[in-house]
Amino acid sequence: MSDTLTRDQVAAMVDHTLLKPEATRADVEALVAEARELGVLAVCVSPSMLPLHADGLVVAAVAGFPSGKHHSLVKGAEARLAVDQGAREVDMVIDVGAAVAGDYNSVLADIVTVREAVGEETVLKVILETAALTDDAIVECCRAAERAGANYVKTSTGFHPAGGASPHAVRLMADTVGGRLGVKASGGIRTADAARTMIDAGATRLGLSGTRAVLDGF
Repeated sequence: MSDTLTRDQVAAMVDHTLLKPEATRADVEALVAEARELGVLAVCVSPSMLPLHADGLVVAAVAGFPSGKHHSLVKGAEARLAVDQGAREVDMVIDVGAAVAGDYNSVLADIVTVREAVGEETVLKVILETAALTDDAIVECCRAAERAGANYVKTSTGFHPAGGASPHAVRLMADTVGGRLGVKASGGIRTADAARTMIDAGATRLGLSGTRAVLDGF
């Protein structure tokens, strides 16, 4: 499939991302300018960087990032504030420890809280941190995300020491959600070949910080 994709088609799948804690307002403005130049779909930033002047781009913000250990009500409030300040999409981190412990009811409740906070109009992506989870936990978290009304499941924050996206995790997620939800691969995707591998595994959205290098390979 990825062999037939054009550069523009791949760009239309990309969340051009800057979530480094040392990022400045000027850095984010440069991100937006580069996103426009590259023709990507969206920019993904920390909520403290909102609002953005990003006409023509989808604005996404993270919630509960990167640990997922924030109280669900805090995640919901953070996500709601981001939406009020112009975010159309929210990428929330689950409580990874709850998933590791097999407490999927808590995972479900966490996602539901954020979904209710942002409303149905907002695209909600649920970050699982798949490198830290077993296959069974990945499947159960995908099911929880679907039950909670999420729009996407997402592999990784890119900040966890266990690693980022893997083709195996993307394939497992895609098989579990069966096209009913999107699958976002993020974390460690730095080349066109890596992006192709993720798309072939079932990714429908890519979270990239080195977007230009990836797109130059298409």
